[in-house]
Amino acid sequence: MYLAGLRIPDEDVRELITLVDEPTRSFLGKSLALGNGVVALTIEDRERILWALDDVRTDGLLELRRALLSEHERRARNGS
Repeated sequence: MYLAGLRIPDEDVRELITLVDEPTRSFLGKSLALGNGVVALTIEDRERILWALDDVRTDGLLELRRALLSEHERRARNGS
């Protein structure tokens, strides 16, 4: 599955689902079950995922956290 432009292994997505809050949890679970290859995340989804990844356990999730943190910092600097 692609999240935030990154290929995240299914096992990492399953781990993420256990960490993230609703409604992102259900959205990711449905996307994984349906085999969606590319998943469009809202800003709110991205923020929920970012905060859920404080204690990163896998390389794939670490890479996702870095990408989302960079986007978050860019939005904060640009005021959007």
